[in-house]
Amino acid sequence: MIDRTQVLKVAHLARLELNEAEQEKFTRQLQSILGYIEELQQLDTAGVPPTTRAIEVNNVLRSDELQPFANREAIMENAPARLEDFFRVPRIMEG
Repeated sequence: MIDRTQVLKVAHLARLELNEAEQEKFTRQLQSILGYIEELQQLDTAGVPPTTRAIEVNNVLRSDELQPFANREAIMENAPARLEDFFRVPRIMEG
């Protein structure tokens, strides 16, 4: 299983500073997680197809439809710089 030395090594790699209480807490939590993974590895999954989720999920997003904004001038009034009907932005490429 995992010990405090390994938790400190992972914390160092992640650039985290852990106090004594956090070290103990994360050691217990990681031991619990790894124990559960070992338990899951005992299951026979030979006939189970690989999935990304336990249940089927469908996106419930609205369709992306183009809709012109009614008050274009209101948007352009907030532009820090403009050129006619366009936002003026700093050049980022030469030529």
